[in-house]
Amino acid sequence: MKLRNNLRKCRFERDEITQEVLAKEVGVTRQTIISIEKSKYVPSALLALKLVKYFGKRFEEVFYIIDDVD
Repeated sequence: MKLRNNLRKCRFERDEITQEVLAKEVGVTRQTIISIEKSKYVPSALLALKLVKYFGKRFEEVFYIIDDVD
C-alpha cells in the first residue's frame, strides 16, 4: 500500500498558493512539499495533520491509500 495525496489540487483550490507559501505556513521547506506531492516522501503524522488543518479539509480529502500492485 502507498500513501497518495491531493496537495496540488488543494493548493489550487486555495487561491493557487505556491509550494513555497504552503511550506512556510506549515513550517517545512519547499522541497518537502514537492516530495510529498510526488509521493516520494511520507509526511509525519504531525505534518500531515498540519496540512489537513491548513486546508480545512478532512484527512481523507487530502491523503488516501492505494494498493501497491507493482
